[in-house]
Amino acid sequence: MDAKIFDGLCLRVLDRLAREFATLHAGKAAVAMVDSIVVDVQGTSLRLKEMAAISVPDGRTIAIQPWDRGTAKAIEKAIRQADLGLTPIIDADRIRCLVPETSRERRLELVKKAAAMGESAKVAARTVRRDAMEAWRAEQKKGHISEDELKRREKEVQKGVDACIDRIDELFAAKRNELLTQ
Repeated sequence: MDAKIFDGLCLRVLDRLAREFATLHAGKAAVAMVDSIVVDVQGTSLRLKEMAAISVPDGRTIAIQPWDRGTAKAIEKAIRQADLGLTPIIDADRIRCLVPETSRERRLELVKKAAAMGESAKVAARTVRRDAMEAWRAEQKKGHISEDELKRREKEVQKGVDACIDRIDELFAAKRNELLTQ
């Protein structure tokens, strides 16, 4: 694994964290809150955005228009199980989710959830570092790279992990601020 591959993996970790953070909102409706919820329909798991049109008609409502009316109950169930604090209501051929005013306790709960997501991203970055270092040590034992090259790569990847973790901390701080001040 070279440094460019590591950088790409770190970017993927950061991108995933940003998508996870997009699901956390305090009091303001957003499509990202529900679009990646996985819905089980007839033995198949699909993301909500793959089976319905999702919109935000106002700041407190998420409207979901299933492409197949028969999936409304499954969508409702998946939203309830997602533990987002939303109450889905089946209204004729669409589902409305009212986003409640967020209490201080709920905001703090969301901050804890964001912290756990951030910690998970840090673990993922460290795992990538560990895998890279193990691969390089194996290469060094085989004689494909020198001891000096191994040390250089280890320092380089450590700098990358440190930068990645700093960026994770920045993203978390911004999300915490957003959740507590909305």
